[in-house]
Amino acid sequence: MSRESGSAQYALMARALKHIEDNRLDQPTLGDVAASVGLSAPHFQREFSRWVGISPKRYQQYLTLDHARHLLKDRFTVLDTTFETGLSGPGRLHDLFVRWEAMTPGDYARGGAGLTIDYGWFDSPFGEVLAMGTDRGLCGMAFAAETGREAAFEDMCARWPAATFVEAPTTVAGWARAAFGQGGEARLHLIGAPFQIKVWEALLSIPSGHVTSYSQIAQAIGNPAAVRAVGTAVGRNPISWLIPCHRAMRKSGGLGGYHWGLPVKRAMLAWESARADARDDAA
Repeated sequence: MSRESGSAQYALMARALKHIEDNRLDQPTLGDVAASVGLSAPHFQREFSRWVGISPKRYQQYLTLDHARHLLKDRFTVLDTTFETGLSGPGRLHDLFVRWEAMTPGDYARGGAGLTIDYGWFDSPFGEVLAMGTDRGLCGMAFAAETGREAAFEDMCARWPAATFVEAPTTVAGWARAAFGQGGEARLHLIGAPFQIKVWEALLSIPSGHVTSYSQIAQAIGNPAAVRAVGTAVGRNPISWLIPCHRAMRKSGGLGGYHWGLPVKRAMLAWESARADARDDAA
């Protein structure tokens, strides 16, 4: 697997992660998971540990509710502090590889009229992903593992009903590769209402491997009473993963909702925190 292309590797690992997620209550053995992707147990153990940073068995522990509570206890981010550091402004974020700019409110109100949006389908650690972009950068990322291709595509197109959509995977491929750490820079083009963009801006300030709550986001944008509206804006985030709405959780330790399915959110949090813990252990 280590000699395969990045795309094939992501597809294989996505299958392994999905198998662990789907069978997490039964605690599948190493052999079970390895067999699900057609590899020997030793080979799979070695490659999974190299790719994720921890063993498959330990990864299973990150898929539990207890892990969500652990995140809130040990990796909770107080956004009203990080939001003031300058990280929320236009510039490099997410390990210095993301740039973003927002569409004007007037352009957004026109529903994407006059806008050409290219799109393509790609493999990711969390199943197939639909990436969409304008000439300024990625404007949409949707995960189809739970919803299916057709529903994911229709959902994204409905956000900008007056735009022209063109299947052109080569145009957005570089940004999609960068989104999952395959080198390059992921430019973002945020297309939303002013309040939504404020919320998405706050999400961009949450470090990988950490989480926050909807109420903390509301405080960070200067509107502490708008928790419900913040939740709606989080759910309408069009650029999943890079604008990390999966890092927003309930104060109780519950995962809350996720537009592309809770299994995808759980896998994202587990994958990020596993890699963060692996980095801490190596430090």
